[in-house]
Amino acid sequence: MPGGLVALLDDVAVIARTAAASIDDIGVAASKAGSKAAGVVIDDAAVTPSYVTGLSPARELPIIWSITKGSLKNKLLILLPGALLLSQFLPSAIIFILMLGGAYLSYEGAEKIIEKLGGEKHGKTLDDRIEDPVAFEKQRVSGAIRTDLILSAEIMAITLNEVAAEDFWVRAGVLAVVGIAITAVVYGAVALIVKMDDVGLHLARKPSEFAQQIGNVLLKGMPWLLRALSIIGTVAMLWVGGGILIHGLHELGLHDLSDFSHGLQHGVEELTGGSGGILGWLTYATISALVGLVVGGVLVFVLHKVFRLGHETGAH
Repeated sequence: MPGGLVALLDDVAVIARTAAASIDDIGVAASKAGSKAAGVVIDDAAVTPSYVTGLSPARELPIIWSITKGSLKNKLLILLPGALLLSQFLPSAIIFILMLGGAYLSYEGAEKIIEKLGGEKHGKTLDDRIEDPVAFEKQRVSGAIRTDLILSAEIMAITLNEVAAEDFWVRAGVLAVVGIAITAVVYGAVALIVKMDDVGLHLARKPSEFAQQIGNVLLKGMPWLLRALSIIGTVAMLWVGGGILIHGLHELGLHDLSDFSHGLQHGVEELTGGSGGILGWLTYATISALVGLVVGGVLVFVLHKVFRLGHETGAH
């Protein structure tokens, strides 16, 4: 009997260590996934408040909630089972799927920059009059969910790579937890940003002078914050998309671009001393963004000028 109790305690200890290891895996995976994903997710989320400015403020949170539900469906109903099946039966296909996603992110980022520089616009923009608010809302939500699908695929792939050695059910659990956690954090923050102007207006009407000052700062600062997030998000789409392509080419045996990028990164780190980590990362991110811009620019030209995509339908 004592032996059985000791064996049971040993089993409990093993289970506890396994659970702790799984929690560590989740933390590491979430951290890496978040660092890669935040910029791109924030981009679409930052654009959304601007697009609903002409609509009723009562529709802002419902729009964010619709995108949040779409993001969860992307991760839990499409990507999670797909990632598990691919990792189990066809792991070599994952890199090609990621590269397609990187190409799409590069295309989206390059298209936004070309439009900002005076290029032809595709789909509804802030300069257009919104004639059908319901249809426009559906268009924006579906566009955000499409972009989220690509980003979520990258999140799942990064997470899967972190727990590749674990058994099937641990992998499934980690993917689910990371997917839900990142979605909740990102779109929860988005909801706060969307309603920040309402908070500012509420404070500005308070009798307290201090509250009024805070409210006025929020009201004046929100347009600048949204513009900054949109710019950062667009750059991040190019950097993430280009980084995926560079990594994918390396995995496929084409090492020149990856070796050059990392070599320049390490060179900057060695030359700049204490700030080398940040400057080295910025160097690699800049190269990745340039790769994304070039690839995205080529795709924009081919899709819009050669195949005339978006000219007849006006779809974005």
